[in-house]
Amino acid sequence: MPATFSGGCACGAIRYECSTEPMLMGNCHCRDCQRASGTGYSSAALVPASAVKIVKGEPKYHSVTAASGRTARRGFCAECGSPLFADNSSGSGMMAIKPGSFDDPSWFKPMADIWTSSAQPWDHMNPNLPKFPKDPMGG
Repeated sequence: MPATFSGGCACGAIRYECSTEPMLMGNCHCRDCQRASGTGYSSAALVPASAVKIVKGEPKYHSVTAASGRTARRGFCAECGSPLFADNSSGSGMMAIKPGSFDDPSWFKPMADIWTSSAQPWDHMNPNLPKFPKDPMGG
């Protein structure tokens, strides 16, 4: 895993740099992530928001009330629609970065599956990853 990494959207309108390695990496199977990703789950790398710098462009954000009751925000490119970021109103100072947006996504290694209580029956999860019916961190 790299100590720092960078990435951006599919069209190049948004670029970011992250100055630290992720604290956690995982797959979320909640209904909000299914809708946002257009498939069975959304993968994410959790980092301190203060470690992320947008160096080009500005993401557009969409907010929803998550199952936890918190406001969940998803950042994406308004030009090409690429999902890039997510955070919530927990006040944790953390944000999620979508690994498909990394310049080199090959190093992403999910550590757990969360919100498996909402997983679709056709979504075959890695049997070696720990499973959590909800978010163990309360997110």
